[in-house]
Amino acid sequence: MPSSLFDNGCLRLSYKQLLECTHGFASANLIGTGSFGSVYKGVLYQHEKPLAVKVLNLRNHGAARSFIAECEALRKIRHRNLLKIITSCSSIDYQGNEFKALVFEFMPNGSLESWLHEQHDQSRYLNFAQRLDIAIDMANAIDYLHHGCETMVVHCDLKPSNVLLDDDMVAHVADFGMAKLLSTVTSNIGSDQTSSSVIKGTIGYVAPEYGMSGSVSPEGDIYSYGIMLLEMITGRRPTCDLFHDGLSLHNFCKMALQEGLKEILMFV
Repeated sequence: MPSSLFDNGCLRLSYKQLLECTHGFASANLIGTGSFGSVYKGVLYQHEKPLAVKVLNLRNHGAARSFIAECEALRKIRHRNLLKIITSCSSIDYQGNEFKALVFEFMPNGSLESWLHEQHDQSRYLNFAQRLDIAIDMANAIDYLHHGCETMVVHCDLKPSNVLLDDDMVAHVADFGMAKLLSTVTSNIGSDQTSSSVIKGTIGYVAPEYGMSGSVSPEGDIYSYGIMLLEMITGRRPTCDLFHDGLSLHNFCKMALQEGLKEILMFV
């Protein structure tokens, strides 16, 4: 890679370079969408490993704040089970609009969500050993965020679509757009709750106390992790149509412990 792309050891990429490496943010290179933007596959130079370019849709409320939150959370953290950030770009596009993007390592095996729920692709099946390995990878990432960082990081949006798999099916926790540093949460909790009524997470995975304006906490991440474990075991999303009239993924599994595990285990 040309040395001109580096500044003090950090990779510098312009809007023009990101536009070109994704072929104009072409739909053919679109690999994911979220609340605050879209992710594209890109290649800077021929024969190099591809990148994942997350382009923020700054017209969406909260997107700019998400960009700042993700940069702040990822600035000093490194772990084999976290998606590695390569660089960021804050610039102006060719129409004079503000442009913000984050560039990550590309994960060739996609998201845990796709492996659990894309039933049309029979080759994308996880056996029990693979599910266990992924669960351990996620647990290691969460443990590092909560206990291994200089300042505790609370992810706030753990779900299968935010867990990505590399060539070796090693799991990497991604998308820190809702992440909170515990010191920031502690010092700004009043303004955080009064300035926004947005639930801190995704329906089905968010801790119940968050829906009642509870303060952000590591326990919220643990709750989301527990829901993901149940989803990996049962193959059912917590928002499945089966769950209504007081029935949830959690108590569905709890009842099955008494009546028979075969009713919930998807690999039996």
